[in-house]
Amino acid sequence: MRTDTGSATVWWICLCLLLWSVTLAVAAAAVSRLDRERATTAADLAALAGAARAVRGPSEACDGARTTAEANNASLVSCELDGHTVDVTATVPSTVLDRDVSARARAGPAHEATTPEEER
Repeated sequence: MRTDTGSATVWWICLCLLLWSVTLAVAAAAVSRLDRERATTAADLAALAGAARAVRGPSEACDGARTTAEANNASLVSCELDGHTVDVTATVPSTVLDRDVSARARAGPAHEATTPEEER
């Protein structure tokens, strides 16, 4: 007589635990990716808002960037104005990790690209 009665139950439990662990890891990675996207979007929008106000000076540009970042549930960490180009760093609280997720963005005036015919 064999003594492997109930061994299939142990294997099924191990398989279920493995699948559950993989599912949790994939979900945590997806949420972390969404947090990063939220931070990037907030930084991009803040930089664009700052660049739109860059002609009014650094305080006005950074105030606009801060207002836009806060409207996107982010905090503006840094804001630098170089000419009409604004460089900002924004952070959002992570929903998975115990730290904030940050992103950096830069915006400024668009310059017309020269075509090969114009260079001749």
